Amino acid sequence: MSTLSTHVLDAVAGLPAVGVAVSLTSADGDQIATGTTDSDGRIAALAEGLEAGVYRITFDTGAWFAEHGVDGFYPEVVICFTVVDVARHHHVPVLLSPYAYSTYRGS
Repeated sequence: MSTLSTHVLDAVAGLPAVGVAVSLTSADGDQIATGTTDSDGRIAALAEGLEAGVYRITFDTGAWFAEHGVDGFYPEVVICFTVVDVARHHHVPVLLSPYAYSTYRGS
C-alpha cells in the first residue's frame, strides 16, 4: 500500500513552515489523516496504506499566516492528487508565500 508525506517551505523567509496544520481526505470527503508540520516543515508519515484513488490534502495556511502576523491571500491550499501505483511512496511538497504557492510531485 502507498504512503504519503509532505513538506512545506516558507518561500519568503527561505525556511521550513513550522506548525502548518494538514489534513488528508478521500475524494468523497472522508477524513483519513491529520498532522502538523514539524521543525523541518515536514510530516514524514501523514498516511500509510493508501489505496488507488483520488485524495485531497489541505494545508491550513490562513491560521499559519495569522500566527505569524502575515496577511495572506489563501486561507487554505487544497491539492487534489491521484494514487495509481500503490507500491510507490507519494510526497506532496508546497512552496508557500502570502500571495502564491506552488507544488509538484515529489519523491
